Amino acid sequence: MKLTLKIWRQNNTQTKGELKTYQVDNITDDMSFLEMIDVLNEGLVQKNEGPVAFDHDCREGICGMCSMVINGKPHGPSDAVTTCQLHMREFKDGDTIFIEPFRANAFPVLKDLVVDRGAFDRIQQAGGFVSVNTSGNTIDANAIPVPKENADMAFDAATCIGCGACVAACKNSSAMLFVSAKVSQFALLPQGAPERKERVLKMVEQMDKEGFGACTNTGACAAECPKEISLENIARLNREYLSASFSSK
Repeated sequence: MKLTLKIWRQNNTQTKGELKTYQVDNITDDMSFLEMIDVLNEGLVQKNEGPVAFDHDCREGICGMCSMVINGKPHGPSDAVTTCQLHMREFKDGDTIFIEPFRANAFPVLKDLVVDRGAFDRIQQAGGFVSVNTSGNTIDANAIPVPKENADMAFDAATCIGCGACVAACKNSSAMLFVSAKVSQFALLPQGAPERKERVLKMVEQMDKEGFGACTNTGACAAECPKEISLENIARLNREYLSASFSSK
């Protein structure tokens, strides 16, 4: 398979970037998208050109590092997969593929396709945790009954890998789906009760400080989420925030 790639190249946050055109050949259907980029980079290095910088780690759809907008869609044309899980069988010989970084003011481009998603880390640090007794008198988790429905919903919310596709898909660059998933996974469980009100207030406050936009209510975030996080979590976040706002005054 021979492909034309139009890839965003940018040296750092301060410099302007541009789309540059590359040709790759001998791409097979069973290659992953990142393996295709590896082939391109090997060729660039052999020609003493700088390789395309991109984030990756597990390459198994777990870590959320591989953030690319492919032909206008975060993570590419396939549903419910990350970029590393996208295979070249989704493309045809002779295709032109546009590859860009996630676009958001809160995700500044560090180099080429690599963006700084430290804003997500700071939101997590603001309240995405639970109190745990480490004094030696810890309580076994199974000693606290949890309704099956709540456990399932909490697990579904916890599958969020923090990749940022929701932000990249939203025309307002909103992080509501991410924050709602992190709030929900604790709000649905008794272990999350002690910091429940403080958590949602602090995480939403930090989200606003980071410069993420308001929710558009269009559902683009859920449509592009590789883990299919439900919009119901945003509704839960709004309820949690409203309740905490009134009770904290």
